[in-house]
Amino acid sequence: MKVLQLNVWTGRMKGALSRFLRENDYDVVCLQEAVWSAEAPDHLAHFADTVDVLKEAGGFDYEVRQSNWGVRMLDGTAVIEQGNAILSKIPIVSSETPWIHGTYSNEMNYVKECHAQVEKQGYGAIIAKLENGFTIVTHHGYWQADPLGNEVSVECAQRLADLIRDIDNKLVFCGDLNLEAAAPAMREFDFLKDLTVETGTKQTLMNLKFVKDVACDHILISNDLEWSNFEVHKELVSDHAAVSVEIKE
Repeated sequence: MKVLQLNVWTGRMKGALSRFLRENDYDVVCLQEAVWSAEAPDHLAHFADTVDVLKEAGGFDYEVRQSNWGVRMLDGTAVIEQGNAILSKIPIVSSETPWIHGTYSNEMNYVKECHAQVEKQGYGAIIAKLENGFTIVTHHGYWQADPLGNEVSVECAQRLADLIRDIDNKLVFCGDLNLEAAAPAMREFDFLKDLTVETGTKQTLMNLKFVKDVACDHILISNDLEWSNFEVHKELVSDHAAVSVEIKE
């Protein structure tokens, strides 16, 4: 099972992002900062590679979306949703979208509130059970400029860890966690194997927005799962690198 982890940066690398999925064959894709609009999908797709565009480009039949917050457009008549998504070629038999921190609002002012007031953002997770017995989890971590996080980062990690700790031994957890491996919050996930750490990965940013070496994109798996071909891709499709791995079913 080929799995991809990617923060898509609101799909703003339009064309390059969808082409990457079209030219590569993944069974499961975990996305953060993905965008879509129920009211104006064509308007938004003119500017960004939306979840709908990416789903078609990659040939995925199944999906789960979770909006973390929304921005109004077209004189307030439509909302751009931003959040997490799991796209899959393997049937999804059940899913849940627990809330981890904050509250949902579709009245966000992107310029004023996106990073300046992180308390106004929502942070959720998707937990999806696949037909092949795997459970896929994705989450966009609580944002702090310091990749070591803070006490809220730890609280958020504790909430998510409590939800997934007792899942059976076929668990794959992907996300831009906004944390490097040394962050105290990452200790909450020590019951899993962090492939970003196992492979010695030091950088998963493309240095477009933040110029620093930080490996904040993680793929964590149950300890007894076999894996191969972990890769941090060099293609410019976002401000984050695409990260992929093959998991033995």
